[in-house]
Amino acid sequence: MSPAEDAALLLRIVRRHLQALRLNLDPAYPDEEWGFQAQQALEQLLKAAVVLRNQAPERTHVLEQLARQLGEPLPAELMQLQVYAVEACYEEGSFALETPRGQLLAELERRLVVLEEQLS
Repeated sequence: MSPAEDAALLLRIVRRHLQALRLNLDPAYPDEEWGFQAQQALEQLLKAAVVLRNQAPERTHVLEQLARQLGEPLPAELMQLQVYAVEACYEEGSFALETPRGQLLAELERRLVVLEEQLS
């Protein structure tokens, strides 16, 4: 596949994650589950951005590594999603989101639009 085709595939996965996030804005839905979906969406967005630069993304779930590969630091509200990649899935305890879901969702959707524009 070409880089554009690879990126398009990743962005289709991101759209699926974003749909799940939109459907689960209810505060009764666990932050740990919502955060996991948000982390997955951000990870795929970062990997798509790397692919669009004609590079192979690092095989990692670490958001900071992917951002470093892009040379673009992530804002703190997105970096907070890292804990949902592993810790919140496998450890007990409260993993409350620090940033409102709607704000995180808006930023993820904004990043999706930017990448989709690069594809067109």
